[in-house]
Amino acid sequence: MCFCSMRNHLLCLHIIVYIMYTMSFIRKIKRGGKTYLAEVENQWIDGRCVQRHIRYVGKEADGQTILASSISQVEVEEVKLYGPLLLLDHIAKEIELPTFLGSYSNEILSMVYAHCLDYKSINQMERWFQRTDLAMLLPMEQLTERRLFEALDSLESIDSQHVQRCIFQRVVDAYHLSVSGVVYDVTNTYLYGKHCPLGKAGHDKEGVVGRPLIQIGLAVAKGSGIPICHKVMDGNIHDAKMFADFVTELRQVSIKKGMVVYDRGIASAQNIRDTKALHWDTLCGLPIKAGLAKKIRPLITREQFIHLNNRVKLGKTIFYVITIPFNVEDVEGTLAICFNEQQRRLLRESRYDEIEYARQLIANGKVTKPGMGKFFTRDGHVRNEALRDAEEFDGYSCIFSTANLEKDDIVRLYFDKDVVEKAFHTIKGITRLQPVRHWLYNRVIAHVFICYLSYLLLSILQYRLKKIGMSADEALTELDSMYKVYLRDAKKGFRISRVVTLSKKQEMILRTINKRLLKT
Repeated sequence: MCFCSMRNHLLCLHIIVYIMYTMSFIRKIKRGGKTYLAEVENQWIDGRCVQRHIRYVGKEADGQTILASSISQVEVEEVKLYGPLLLLDHIAKEIELPTFLGSYSNEILSMVYAHCLDYKSINQMERWFQRTDLAMLLPMEQLTERRLFEALDSLESIDSQHVQRCIFQRVVDAYHLSVSGVVYDVTNTYLYGKHCPLGKAGHDKEGVVGRPLIQIGLAVAKGSGIPICHKVMDGNIHDAKMFADFVTELRQVSIKKGMVVYDRGIASAQNIRDTKALHWDTLCGLPIKAGLAKKIRPLITREQFIHLNNRVKLGKTIFYVITIPFNVEDVEGTLAICFNEQQRRLLRESRYDEIEYARQLIANGKVTKPGMGKFFTRDGHVRNEALRDAEEFDGYSCIFSTANLEKDDIVRLYFDKDVVEKAFHTIKGITRLQPVRHWLYNRVIAHVFICYLSYLLLSILQYRLKKIGMSADEALTELDSMYKVYLRDAKKGFRISRVVTLSKKQEMILRTINKRLLKT
């Protein structure tokens, strides 16, 4: 190194040292068993570092800072939303979520938290960010609309399926999660506008015709409801085809053996065979039509379903169940034929109400809703034969299992699959999946991924709070009044923050998740 270069290097080093030793900071001074706080600064005098006292700030007691100011000198600068964000941020960092999200992890997490709490569209996120203490939890000076869109676009570069597998494995490791089965289902949601190539006309779950749809397949861990993976596909892809794609993904998930539970809209002989090839068991509903209808019709006619020996109680619902050996093509298993008397009555009365209303429309020369025409003759009389055909299997459902299970277990495991339906309810409701307002392909995919991550945090929170019998939504609502207040000494210019006093319930929530959160 030449002399000039060395001199410049030493000069820069001297400047850095000078700056370090001339910045003011708070010093703790312990005297007589008490800790006092003073603002001091280091100064260089005659080649020595000398500490200069600027002002007395206050003292510490029981880990709390007590300002040396009159209350009349203290001003409230800002009040920030803090409690719910502290909880969500702790869980996200507990499972190391930021490490999976790339260079825009802070922006992505801010959107995830917003979806959990108080979803705002991207053009309102800046204002929402200013009302929160996220700048301290996620080290960001500001949150701009441009950075948020860049964050959404950055998700296109990550391998979403691989990231989901890694996140789930991290959750399993962090909470010693035991997973013995997977519950899978498909839903769809609609898009604003008609420009996104994913949006296709399909079978709308809400029964609305003409909306551009996307299909979302979701797998969650049986019992806990914690999500394993999801995938987005065109709106015209059949549910059974979605599951076939999921089976391919299941090969790479760390769960080596278990049971997959899904409903009759997804069931197919190929899916059952593919699941069997993975050494997984299947528990699925089968639609009562064609060959299956022919198989169970004589059983329904011959057997006495309503009998004490066939009774299975699930919560407040009563089923009467008969099981028989059954094959789906070359896969052997058990078929449980279930009868729900209450459901049969409700379906019958609902159908009768619709027929009565349709009869009034016909009498007034008006058009009935689609599907009602088959119940009427040309002159408007009810076709009793069509009515008997429609009523034949009311209240009946069929469940196929490749596992050797008692009928009580078949019913319980299958009808408890609403864990994934609750997941969809959460994603569509609390996390605001529906409707999707983006139209670019990559941003639609990214938006669903944000909602997926939001549900991930909420489901983990729900799992952790199980011991105190509180839901995730209740806990976040309870912590909504846990604000951080920023105070300023108007006379001395000193600034400090305080969290409002916690209620007993708030303390219980934080202690349940991690008692160290109480120290924040």
